[in-house]
Amino acid sequence: MSDTASPGAFPYRLVATDLDGTLLRSDDTVSERTRDALAAATAAGAAHIVVTGRAVPWTRHILDDLGYQGLAVCGQGAQVYDAGAHRLLTSVTLDRQLAGVALAKIEAEVGPLHLAASRDGLDGEVLVGPGYAVQGTLPATPFTDASDLWTAPLNKLYIQHPTLTDDELCEVATRTAGGFVTVTMAGAGIVELLPLGLSKATGLSLAARRLGMKAADTIAFGDMPNDIPMFAWASYGVAMADAHEELKAVADEVTSSHDEDGIAVVLERLLG
Repeated sequence: MSDTASPGAFPYRLVATDLDGTLLRSDDTVSERTRDALAAATAAGAAHIVVTGRAVPWTRHILDDLGYQGLAVCGQGAQVYDAGAHRLLTSVTLDRQLAGVALAKIEAEVGPLHLAASRDGLDGEVLVGPGYAVQGTLPATPFTDASDLWTAPLNKLYIQHPTLTDDELCEVATRTAGGFVTVTMAGAGIVELLPLGLSKATGLSLAARRLGMKAADTIAFGDMPNDIPMFAWASYGVAMADAHEELKAVADEVTSSHDEDGIAVVLERLLG
């Protein structure tokens, strides 16, 4: 879609933004400039949808702090969440038998993995096993017995390896287990096993349909490989300056970093 609309017009009806590394700065806040730019876009008739790898329990407090009342796509597309009503509208869970097979295949290739898991639901816990390094200060519940992973429905599994890089682990997991689960990388130290076929594009398309909008109406912002399906679905994809090279390679544009108000830079230009 062209971004050369007449002055004062905004060429998109839907603005989809990732959270970490995109909308959120390094201190987990959203700048006033970015808030103002998003407010101006919505005043011009666009809707804003947060599309994040975080499940609802790790997202809800951020949305509440922003005063965000719309739909949010959480858990890499597994959940569509009505932030204003604090209600989960849709939820997709991981087939635990397939996930177990996937784990066994990956570990047969690279040895033991460090594991964590996100349980389904508005208050689903994140379980963290021995050796797994949680990114940031998000709440998590430790476990020692791997059988505890499988006692309740899950959105996803997180995997880490003691020596492989994230890119290397993602490649091996995709090659050995990609027929059983979807493998994605959402950030440093965050390689995930998802329900087969699930992506941010899955959840975003569902949320957009609820709003009466389409891919052609959408501009998307992101920073990691898990945003690639969202960029493929949207009309226009904008990667942050410090985004993963795989995402930059498929982006329509690269903007400033998340700490330099990259979303606002683009929105202000489009708003004229």
